[in-house]
Amino acid sequence: MTSARTLTTAACAAVLALTVPASAVAAPRSPAASPAAGRPLPARMADTGGGSQLITARAPGLRSTTGTVSWWERRAGRWHRVGTAPARFGANGLAEGSTRKQGTSTTPTGLYDLPFAFGLAKAPAGTKVPYRPVRATSWWCQDNASAAYNRWADPRPRDCAAKEAERLADYPVQYGRALVVGFNYHRPVRGRGAGIFLHVNGRGATAGCVSVPARAMARIVSWVKPAARPHLAIGTAAGRTAITRY
Repeated sequence: MTSARTLTTAACAAVLALTVPASAVAAPRSPAASPAAGRPLPARMADTGGGSQLITARAPGLRSTTGTVSWWERRAGRWHRVGTAPARFGANGLAEGSTRKQGTSTTPTGLYDLPFAFGLAKAPAGTKVPYRPVRATSWWCQDNASAAYNRWADPRPRDCAAKEAERLADYPVQYGRALVVGFNYHRPVRGRGAGIFLHVNGRGATAGCVSVPARAMARIVSWVKPAARPHLAIGTAAGRTAITRY
C-alpha cells in the first residue's frame, strides 16, 4: 500500500458508491433457479478455513468499490448468518490475491485468517481475539526493504522508512477498531502488499482494505473467537474471482 495510503489522506479511506449496470445478455438460467442458490454462501464455497466462523466480503465485480460483508457461524452442521453490513473495497476495485501488486489500491481476493485486532478505541465488551491498543508509537511497516515488512511495529524500526509506513494513530476513524487480514502476512512476498485490514469506514473507497460501518466493526470484533478459527473470504459474485472459489 505505501504511498497509495495517501490516496484520500486516510489509510484505507473512501470514494463513491458503485452503480452496477444490468447485464445486457440474459443468463440462460437464473441463479435463483439453481438448487445451490438456496444454500448459505459458506456451504457453496470450496473452503472456509475449517473453522466454525467465517466472514464473507463479496463485491459485484472486480471494478466494484462497494459490496456486502456478512458473518456466519456453523452450528449443528449448518451455517447461519449472524449479521450483515454494507462494505467498501479498494478505490481500484479488487484483484486476485496471488498476483496482486502493492500500491495498486486494490483489495486482494482470497481466503485469509485473522491474526489479531487493534484499535484506538477500547476492545468491545466480550472480545476474545488478541486486541492491541494503538499508541502514538504504533506503526504498520510497508517498506519492502525492512525486516518488519507487513508487520505491526512499536516503535517503528530504523530500517522501516516513515514514508513507507503507516502511523496508525493518524487514522482515528478508520482504525478506531480493526482486524488484521492474513493476506501476505505469514510468509510475506515483497511487493505483494502490506497492511490489509478489515476496519471502520472512512470517507469513501479504501486503499485496498475492506471497511464497514463502526457499529458493524464493533460487533465483528466482539464476535470473533480464536478457538472457532475465523477466516475472511474476499471475492466477487461471479467469474474467476468468485467468492465460492475460495
